[in-house]
Amino acid sequence: MNVMKFHEKLQILRRERGLSQEGLADLLNISRQAISKWESGQSYPETDKLIVLSEFFGVTLDSLIKDGPLRYGNGSSAFPQRQVNRWVYEYKSERTLWGLPLVHVHLGLGLMRARGILAIGNIATGIFSIGLLSVGLLALGPVLSVGLLSLGAFALGLLFAVGSIAVGAFAIGAIAIGVIALGALSIGIFSTGALAIASHIAVGSHAHGHIAVGSEVATGVRVFLDTSSAQLLSNIDADLVREAIGEEFPGLWNWIVRWMTMFLR
Repeated sequence: MNVMKFHEKLQILRRERGLSQEGLADLLNISRQAISKWESGQSYPETDKLIVLSEFFGVTLDSLIKDGPLRYGNGSSAFPQRQVNRWVYEYKSERTLWGLPLVHVHLGLGLMRARGILAIGNIATGIFSIGLLSVGLLALGPVLSVGLLSLGAFALGLLFAVGSIAVGAFAIGAIAIGVIALGALSIGIFSTGALAIASHIAVGSHAHGHIAVGSEVATGVRVFLDTSSAQLLSNIDADLVREAIGEEFPGLWNWIVRWMTMFLR
């Protein structure tokens, strides 16, 4: 008979499920340190936690507590299907960099957190992160992403953001807010869009800025409005606009000038 202590059984059961100590801690809503102490034999779970563990792993409570082999709920030695309505997958690489695993994948129903150089999870934090909620240097999230470079439904990027709602130094989105903004509604220092609002240069169908270039409406100190029946920005002379920009904002980077006049003829 294989005589095992509780802490040995817990390690085996957790690893068979592909869970890290942190993953199991999230499921039980406790700290990773508590799991570590259980598995090292330094402490013992309370009764309510033992019941949850036995149900989660599908083992009988007495075989989990008493020294000896594990017995599963169906009397079989084969690992059973989960006894809880919860799907969880977790992988964490053993190799680390700066104290973080190179890869941490943590997916399932609930607040599954992933932290790593490459992090993929419901909530992901890392250098490169992908998740419903993601935070990282490069962040990709269908709901919310925050990072140096961000892509998501709501994207907040210190440098570059792309999303339905994008906020960043350079922002592209249905609603874009940034130093340089491109969107249906764009708000920034330099804005291009259907409705463009800018402190310096605005280019769009409806443009409002110090220099405003519009195909339908333009309001500002220096205004360029297409008065033709076609109402196309391409009917506005780009050289005239660049000359005005040079007069109003001398020393402005040339690539910004070209960006703001790229739709003009």
